[in-house]
Amino acid sequence: MSNIYLGYHFSVEPKEPGSEILVAELGELPFESFIESEVGVIAYIQKQFWTEDILEDIHILSSPEFVVSYKIEEIEQVNWNEEWEKNFEAIDVDGKCHVRAPFHPKTDAEYDIVIEPKMSFGTGHHETTHMMIQHILETDVKGKKTLDMGCGTAILAILAEMKGAEPIDAIDIDNWCYQNSIENAERNNCHHITVYEGDASLLAGKNYDVIIANINRNILLNDMQTYVDCLNLNGILLLSGFYEEDIPYIDASCTEKGLTYVKKFQKNNWVSLKYVN
Repeated sequence: MSNIYLGYHFSVEPKEPGSEILVAELGELPFESFIESEVGVIAYIQKQFWTEDILEDIHILSSPEFVVSYKIEEIEQVNWNEEWEKNFEAIDVDGKCHVRAPFHPKTDAEYDIVIEPKMSFGTGHHETTHMMIQHILETDVKGKKTLDMGCGTAILAILAEMKGAEPIDAIDIDNWCYQNSIENAERNNCHHITVYEGDASLLAGKNYDVIIANINRNILLNDMQTYVDCLNLNGILLLSGFYEEDIPYIDASCTEKGLTYVKKFQKNNWVSLKYVN
């Protein structure tokens, strides 16, 4: 018997960070795969695991900060590759870095990264990931001990290794991200990346030359002292995951801890900052 799936087409306003919050909540349920859409996210679940009240404990649906609506479609035997080929486009960053799925053709970009697209968050499509790639492309990381904090798909750790960084730690609190990061590091023939599942408490006693943290404002502010404590002299801190209006809070936290601001990238309303120790 073929598996019948239900596809939930969610419209989320504002889309960011609403879609990421929604995916995190749905991930606690038997939803198997997520695809980013223009208006939000599509979530898939096997009909046999579905119940009428399945969304009852999804808090974002009743949050006054977000407007979420959805429609449901029934699909027989989802062909995930087909779904991804419809929804997942390869991306190019400054002509130097090409991020693609296995079903996309290779280009002559200097850095060719292949990500198995089980879900599209952290694949380079989001503005913050795009800007962090830009920072890494113009930063000399050769031979530098590097941390990718909140690694997602490990795309940034993979690029850092391709540019000569080693050793590299990649950390994410989400089990799906942990597993997917291991798979993607292997897929890109990386030998210097170690993936850990957990949060900033794993950083006790560790030191890095480069710290990459693409998370969100509140977690960054909460963990900033830990990052600074781990950063070697003349070390580089790359931050993203927040909006332009969040810069004063991030900058105040960094400068009061002795870091020096170097550069900003901006894409739409998202920003990415570079500091040195």
